[in-house]
Formats: sequence, C-alpha cells, structure tokens
Amino acid sequence: SHPAPQFSQSEAIDIAARHFGIAGSVTPLDSERDQNFKLTAPDRSLWILKIVNASEPLGESEFQTALFEHLERNSPDLAVPRLRTTVRGISLAHATGAGGEDHAVRLVSWLAGRPLAESPSTPALLESLGGALGRLDRALQGFIHPGALRTFDWDIRRAGAARQRLHHIDDDQDRLLLERFLDHFDAAIAPRLPALRAQVIHNDANDWNVLVDPERPERVAGLIDFGDALHSVLIAEVAVACAYAILDAEDPIAAAARLAAGFHAEYPLREEELDLLFDLIVMRLVTSVTLSAARKERTTDNPYLSISEAPAWRLLRRLGAMNRRFATAILRHACGFEAAPGARAVTSWIAANRAQLVPILDRHPATLAKALVPYGDPQNPMTVTSAAQQPDKASAWWDAYCAEHGIALGIGPWGEARTVYTSDIFHSRFVEGARRANHLGLDLFMPAGTRLYTPLAAIVRSVEIEEDPLGYGCLVALEHAPPGCPPFITLWGHMAHEAGRRLKVGEHLQAGALVGEMGSATENGGWAPHLHFQISTDTSLAAGDILGVGEERYLPVWQELFPDAADLAGIPPE
Repeated sequence: SHPAPQFSQSEAIDIAARHFGIAGSVTPLDSERDQNFKLTAPDRSLWILKIVNASEPLGESEFQTALFEHLERNSPDLAVPRLRTTVRGISLAHATGAGGEDHAVRLVSWLAGRPLAESPSTPALLESLGGALGRLDRALQGFIHPGALRTFDWDIRRAGAARQRLHHIDDDQDRLLLERFLDHFDAAIAPRLPALRAQVIHNDANDWNVLVDPERPERVAGLIDFGDALHSVLIAEVAVACAYAILDAEDPIAAAARLAAGFHAEYPLREEELDLLFDLIVMRLVTSVTLSAARKERTTDNPYLSISEAPAWRLLRRLGAMNRRFATAILRHACGFEAAPGARAVTSWIAANRAQLVPILDRHPATLAKALVPYGDPQNPMTVTSAAQQPDKASAWWDAYCAEHGIALGIGPWGEARTVYTSDIFHSRFVEGARRANHLGLDLFMPAGTRLYTPLAAIVRSVEIEEDPLGYGCLVALEHAPPGCPPFITLWGHMAHEAGRRLKVGEHLQAGALVGEMGSATENGGWAPHLHFQISTDTSLAAGDILGVGEERYLPVWQELFPDAADLAGIPPE
C-alpha cells in the first residue's frame, strides 16, 4: 500500500477553500493510512478534512460516503460525523498528490468530546458505548454497498491470517500463546462464523474513536472514523469495542459483559453470537499485536501503530489464563441467557424428582442428625486449622463437636463465603488481585471410609488424582442423562484413592452403585474427611476445570453453571 498522503498545511487550506468553500485554518491529526486535518471555519464551526490514501480503491471511499448518506437519511439523531458536500454539490472531492496520484477527499463535521482512551471507564459508560453501537448497527441493518465487501486485515473473519505474522513475535512464550489462540480459532470458531448474522458494521470502536461527553462522563457522545467499516459478522462490532474498552480493566470480562448488555438492549444478540464473543475479543487482540509487530519491522516512526500494544499483550496473557466457558457464561448471563444451555431445566428436574433418587449414603441423609460445619466462621478453631493445612487438628475439633452434640453428618453449604482457601490455586483468574472464596459444591462431613452411592444411573466421565495442597485428592466425575432432563455432571471430590483404581472411564453405573469412599487427610488433599459433591450443567467441562470455589460477584452465574446439589444429595431444605 502507498505511504500516507503528505499534503502540507497550506495545501490542505487550499483544498478546503477550493472544494468546500471554507477559508479556514487547519491543524494536522494522527492517522495510520490517510491524512486528517482539523479545519476551523471563519464561523468557528469545526470540520475534519480527510485526504484518503491513494491506494484505497475509489469504491471504498464511495462506500463510506454512501454509509454517511444512509445514516443522514435514516438516523439523523445518531452521534456520528455528518458529510458536507462540495461547492459542486457532491460528496467526494479529489486532490492530486506530489507524485501525480489521485486522492479522494471528504469533509465531515467535527464531533466534540473526550476520547474514551482519556476517560475513566465505568460500568455505565461501557453500557452506554454498547448502546450507541447497538443503535448504529440497527440503523445500518438494511444498508449494503459494493465497497462494503472488502478483503481486509481487520475483518475478524480473517483473523486466522495472523498465523502468517507469528515469525515477527520475538518472545517464545508469547508466540506459543498466540498459536494456542489461533489453533482454537481455526478449529472451533472460524467454521461457525458463516452461520452468524452479517451486515455493515463500524468495525473500529477503539478507545480513540469513541468520544465521551465531558459534562456527563457516563455517556458516549459520539463515534468517529468509519475507515474500517465493512460487511462482516454483527458480533464483531461488540468484540472489537470490547477488545479496547476492557484493556486495563480490573475485571475485563465484567467490563465486556456490561458493553454487550448495552448493545443487546438496543439490538438483541443471539446465543450463538454470544458463545463466540470471548474468542472474537481474543482474536481482535491477536490481529492487533501481530500487525503491530510486522509493521514495526517496516516502519519506525509511526507511533499510532503501537499505541495499544503493551496493554493488549497484558490482556492477552490474562485472557489466556481464563476458562473460556466461564467467561462465556458471564457474557451470556449479562444478556439474560442461561449461563449454560439447559441449566435451568436441570435444576427444576432434580427438584421435581428428588423423592425418587437413591440415597447417596447407607442411611438417608434426611434421617441423620446434622449440623453446619463452621467454615463460614473465620475465628472457629476448625476453620483456622484447615486454613493452616492442619487437617488432623481440624478433624479432632470436629469429632469432639459431633460427639458432644450427637451429630452424624456435617454440612458445608453451597455459596458459603470461607477463609479456608489459602493456597495459591484460589487466586481469581477474572478479577485482578482477588481470591475465590465462595463454596460452589455441597460438603458432607463423615468419617473416612464412609461409602458413597450414585443417586442416578451414570457413566464415568473421568477419574483423576490431584496432588495440590487443599486440592481434591481423588476426583471422580459422572455424567447423568435421566429421561426428560438435559445431561449434567456430578463431581465427587476428596475420595479415597481406591475409587480411582477401580472405576474405568466409560463404565456404566446403575442408580445406587458404589462410587467410592470418603478419603482420609493423607489422600484427600489434606482436609478433614468429607465429600465435596457438585453439579455442573455444562457437560463440556473436564472435571479439573469445574470450579469448586468461585468469586462472590459471580454467584448468580455460578448458581446456573454449578447449582446447589442439596436436592440431589437428599439434604432437606432446612
């Protein structure tokens, strides 16, 4: 492609006067491919004079002009730049460069506002940005133009082409991270894109192209720079905006969820679009860092190119450590969908059929004297000793308590906030500097060796032994598919290793079949003996990925992904 146009300020003043009848003053603005000037007219009105790169096909300039005309006719209230026609009454002018090359030129109104890049990001502002993009895309719904059908690096459907730029990435770990993202995109995302809704979109709501109202900093005042607009998948509009808006967020997925919810309120998204949003945010960033790396080798003096590079890498590393299914559940939930398809049907089926389930203990839990295990109380000796990884002391305290009060079964309830999760495995992957502290399973405390039975017919999904301190020890996952209920998984954690040796993956278990026994502290991850019993409504998750402890702010999401297993275990509501 041609270098950016090189018109002087006096030439720009001459173009504005000759073609648009404005004898004003100009200030140069940053741009990557084109040349932009801020034009101040004698009446103090402000404009942007855009001189388009000579390599841009005329059809693309005509497409942008047609897009502005469409919005002018159909949505005059949208906060987007407005075209000014030439003295001859047409939308595009032409100027000849020093080398004789032809440049399209247009004049659009200057929008006032502070760039999002220089504004403090708040949830309300992100929602406002989503809403502004939703209104814009609704207005563009029926619009099409031959120039919109362009082949372009920044089209998210072509994100797989970043693989050809990987050799520009010097760091081995970073290159491996991008390879992992690209492999997933090629295998699981790209094949699903052709089935999604497609239309003309802005495609570049980065934090310099979004303007914020200085008087009302929670409101987006306008969108500028339609130079990357094209016909692509609709959800790319949300993905691109998210990629920039969440760059330095403390909780990037929560930020993306607010933006998506704002868009969804104006232009409803579909489940199959939201299911790809996380990966498309990732791929926008992959495109960005690989293009920056490739161009840095070719040009040293365009700071515009590497403006968002360091934050983009930081965000990519954070996204790479997240579970995409959990991120997607948060995004779905924010737009009013179930965290996992069928989640609510699983919970209601179990509640409706609880009386028909086989008891998971030799004696029905409803008949046993029960007490809450004091993990919810940070001062309790059992909590303190468990957190200090002293399971023998914790067990001794609990055994004495049970003997004194005649308790046969200890219960650790779902959702309880606990201070026992002290090891590093409990750092949040979603929220910077936060820990996971809320229990997402149901704990049943009984002596080591207590036998445990499946309440429903099942297939053994996986069996693994975890060695992490305060981990699961022996972990068994069963899949259940009772008639009339979507399939779901049960997780059995802190088991004796005997189950790990006996059960075979793919084995069928009848309702009431032995799963295994509660493990002792030496084999259950270092806990007082108990079963961590948990449901996952997302059957695609591997056992080790099912979150046993979660962030409090996401409890409504975890409640659908990993609902309370009390009904399944036969624990009465009290």
